[in-house]
Amino acid sequence: MRISLNWLDDHIALPPPDETARRLTAGGLEIEGIHPLHQGLDHVVVGQIVSSEQHPNADKLSVTRVDVGARSPDGKPLQIVCGAKNYKVGDKVPVALMGAKLPPTEKAPNGVEIKQGNLRGVDSFGMLCSARELGLSEDAAGLYILDPKLQPGLSIAGALHLADIAFEVNVTPNRSDALSHRGVARDL
Repeated sequence: MRISLNWLDDHIALPPPDETARRLTAGGLEIEGIHPLHQGLDHVVVGQIVSSEQHPNADKLSVTRVDVGARSPDGKPLQIVCGAKNYKVGDKVPVALMGAKLPPTEKAPNGVEIKQGNLRGVDSFGMLCSARELGLSEDAAGLYILDPKLQPGLSIAGALHLADIAFEVNVTPNRSDALSHRGVARDL
């Protein structure tokens, strides 16, 4: 069972994650793993699509300009080639900036490193992402459309409240009291 450090912290004041794991294990709740939920999302930010045009050399691609706030090297929107069609100008979407290493997925077990690319003669300076590419769900139907209130340039981990750690807890059959965050918090 996975337990969120942030949710536990809503119930009680917690020591650092390693000490929390040690205390849980000492109390009979064996910790099998500690998983940062934002792993692989360090260089992924909120971007706002400011323009979109048909790619001149590919029917299934679009050339977008995306505002990523202060994360843009020259302060201008980034040019990103995209194959998705489920967005409109003005949408806020996750943008993997150059240098990002996305989390492992079934298609890319070692993750994907984002580099400057050239797709059919057009330079691309990042990647617009689906929820699946970020490791957040199995939905790969198109881009992950974000809340329109989010500010361009905001870290995606902060925007989606992913700055959390999950403890993988081995709960034995005689410890049904520890099958909830409140029960684990009581043990701590």
